[in-house]
Amino acid sequence: MYSVLLVDPNPVTLNETAALIHNAASSFRIHASTSEFAAALNFLNSRSFSLVIINMKGYNSSGLVLCSRIRQQSRVPIILLSGKDDFRLARKALTYQISDYLTEPLLEGALTSSLRAVQSELEKNHAYYLAPVMKTASVNKKDAAAKAVIDTVKRYVQDELHQNITLKQISRKLHFNCAYLGQKFKHHENMSFNEYLLQQRMEKAKLLLKKTDMKIYEIANEIGYTEIDWFYKKFKEYTGSSANEYRKKYELSRAN
Repeated sequence: MYSVLLVDPNPVTLNETAALIHNAASSFRIHASTSEFAAALNFLNSRSFSLVIINMKGYNSSGLVLCSRIRQQSRVPIILLSGKDDFRLARKALTYQISDYLTEPLLEGALTSSLRAVQSELEKNHAYYLAPVMKTASVNKKDAAAKAVIDTVKRYVQDELHQNITLKQISRKLHFNCAYLGQKFKHHENMSFNEYLLQQRMEKAKLLLKKTDMKIYEIANEIGYTEIDWFYKKFKEYTGSSANEYRKKYELSRAN
């Protein structure tokens, strides 16, 4: 059973949204719900959730602000419901690595498909998604300080993914020795900075291939690749498929 934090800024429709989620997938259970964005962040700071679902209806801008705040402290999957059918808004939402963006009218079948996709990702990456980005209660002050630095590095990557990013560049900004920062990053994340950067770029590329009609070169630019051939090479190494093949496979799976 996967735990859900439900956020619906409209207290009147909160129960309706909860009922829709309950009917859509039995493997997800709402363990906390709120109509206050601040309360949602407090829940995430104090408890672990498998998924956050935010009802965006009438609150599109506020919902995106909440996504941004969540991503500063957690990797938890996010589904946005009842969003405005606006490509620019949806594209902005995707920059926060949300799992899905469902527009009005919200259909139970679409929500069911979305929840199943999240469940599949959770089953494959359970430890990754549930590990909070900032949780210092059980670590000493020195480890907490080091982790805060690593979190800053990761936030920088998320914010600047469309740019050329190097650990040396980040080290200069944070006034750290590059080799030292690289060692600390690997210690905390169990992967090198370059491995993390590649992972974030490829996962975002996969998301954009599935959820947008952006051209391949646009996606490459969006995740910091100026050389399209290099993007093709890295994507195929990471996924085992070319970008075009990956998109076609996803479209076929949705059609079936």
